[in-house]
Amino acid sequence: MVRLPLSAIEIRRGEILGALLRAARGPRTILQVALEAGISPETLRKIETGRVATPSFATIASVATVVDLSLDEIWIQLNRAAAPDEDLKDRTERIIA
Repeated sequence: MVRLPLSAIEIRRGEILGALLRAARGPRTILQVALEAGISPETLRKIETGRVATPSFATIASVATVVDLSLDEIWIQLNRAAAPDEDLKDRTERIIA
């Protein structure tokens, strides 16, 4: 299966998601949170650093539950931070078309 390259918006959302989860993790180690969420520490590290920009919903939900972060809040933050880029992309596409 060929995977399409991520857009700039998807990459930005991955970075924001990682920062949100890292901040919510607080002083707990990656190992502690990952084990409690049922994922590998390496997966959590990659998500937190933005190297996995599009983790599965189940993975996000598991980690969010462990770090007591609302999925609604994650969604709001991802959309708020990515909105200016999307607006610029939409304007650019309209100008080019």
